[in-house]
Amino acid sequence: MRNPSEIGCSQLSVLPDRLCFVTSGALTAGGGHARHTFRLRLSSSAVRALEAEWARCRWVWNESVAKSKAVHLHNKATGEKTTCGPAQLDKMLTAARTANAWLREGSSVVQQQLIRDFAKSRAKALKDIKAQLPIRQRAGMPKYKKKHQVDPSLNYTQRGFRVKDDRLHLAGGIAATVVWSRELPEPPSSVRVYRDSLGHWYASFVVATSTQALVETGCVIGIDWGVKETATTTSDDYDLPHPEHGHKAAQRLARYQRMMARRKPKKGQPCSNGYKVAKKQAAKLHKKVARQRQDTARKWAKRVVRDHDALAAEDFRPKFLAKSTMARKAADAAIGATKSALVEMARKHGRAVHLVNPAHTTMDCAHCDARAKHRLPLSERTYTCTACGTVSPRDKNSARVMLVRAGLNPASADLVSPATC
Repeated sequence: MRNPSEIGCSQLSVLPDRLCFVTSGALTAGGGHARHTFRLRLSSSAVRALEAEWARCRWVWNESVAKSKAVHLHNKATGEKTTCGPAQLDKMLTAARTANAWLREGSSVVQQQLIRDFAKSRAKALKDIKAQLPIRQRAGMPKYKKKHQVDPSLNYTQRGFRVKDDRLHLAGGIAATVVWSRELPEPPSSVRVYRDSLGHWYASFVVATSTQALVETGCVIGIDWGVKETATTTSDDYDLPHPEHGHKAAQRLARYQRMMARRKPKKGQPCSNGYKVAKKQAAKLHKKVARQRQDTARKWAKRVVRDHDALAAEDFRPKFLAKSTMARKAADAAIGATKSALVEMARKHGRAVHLVNPAHTTMDCAHCDARAKHRLPLSERTYTCTACGTVSPRDKNSARVMLVRAGLNPASADLVSPATC
């Protein structure tokens, strides 16, 4: 256990037997499902079979879109309320498979799952329309999937796949070699086989999760998100500096994007080989940066979760930064991905994460709870309390405010409760 005299690792006055998860309070740990993704090694015949399977699924999706549009126009013209849910689409699929031998050659499992995905997407769009959300916040209605613009994604339920002799066997006699980087904790309930922008194939297994309990440490930590430092905590040892993975790759990315711009085909014309090469190089670089960000976030989250029983983190929504002058640096900081990794890691190990409302966290004093009369400009990096005279770095004060708002009031450096100061 770390020295409890440190603000970021203070003793908890009251620690429940089992901490749970709640948004804006604590999020519930345990239960649920997790995805375990592995690379696939496919033969040329397996690739052709999967691409043929996807061609049939894409046809089913586009037919579902056409039927949805037809039902909408019919209801608009006649005033009726005809539905276009999974039941109606299943009947359409049954009729299509009866009449079309090419469609019957494919697995009915993935085609039915595609209809479920379509129905969920359409239901979400209709729900947003009914709720009268602003257009920019709505989930759009499902659109046609074009042949050269969408990568294959096939979802198999338990009756459509099996894992035997460390190989993945899919419906239709398709076999794939899985690169097992780790063992599955439980038998998978479903698997999604997909191809990414680089042409690599992956299998994402859905597995029931179980909490992997860690040793109790009696320590808590407050976390404030930012751009200069991705995460500022109440303990200097756990601060996460801005890694700048995107900034380091920006020069190479700009070069590939210029190559794409020069070789971009005119509308209606096929892409040249040079354009395809430049596009693949840009996609490869994007993938590398995304993996670097994910790796940095997971390693930091693992360290924080392992050493603390309870975490108070700012419930930060970084989307508004996309329209500010800090948009590029904020995107490179990957605050959203880091926050998601922290919550996922805490849920996996049964730790408590308190997501705190970020309103006025830069104006409140963590020691006396006084609030400044005016909002601090971003250029002012030191917080000075006009009530108690406390002077501290702005982000460190905000991280301590997270602890106070979460009800995890830390002891001060001399182990005196803040209430008695």
